This record gives sequence, C-alpha cells and structure tokens, in this order.
Amino acid sequence: MEKEIMIKSTTGLHASLAAKVVQTASKYAVEIELHYQDKIVDLKSILALMSLAVPYGENVRIIARGARAEEAIKDVSSILG
Repeated sequence: MEKEIMIKSTTGLHASLAAKVVQTASKYAVEIELHYQDKIVDLKSILALMSLAVPYGENVRIIARGARAEEAIKDVSSILG
C-alpha cells in the first residue's frame, strides 16, 4: 500500500515532527518507508528520517507492507500532511 502526500509543516520535516512520525510508525508491526526524491528511509528510524531534510511543500511517498499497512499509512500521513 502506498500514498503520496505533501509536507504541510511550514518548517518542513523538522526534529519534533520527525519524532512524532517515528513514534507513530513504531506502533505498527509493518515495514514502512518514506520515499523522497531518490532516497528511501525506514520511517521507524529518526536518524534516517532527519537525514532527508524534506522542506515545506515537497511531495513524499509512504509505502507500507503488512497486515495493518493501511492504518499505519493513514496515521503517519495525518501527521505529515
């Protein structure tokens, strides 16, 4: 399952937002990734997520695999978009 969203935080994907995303993604027993430009990172890794430095208004794609993939994507995308 996948979903494309636009980062709506005016400060982009900053530390506190990334922490919320990681905390939410970690609640699910799914593989969940964020794709930005030519990079792919595990959404359960704060360091990987912060390394992207995604600015405001950029589109990212969330891809999840597992039994609760749809629910995980919905929760994570509600934080980012």
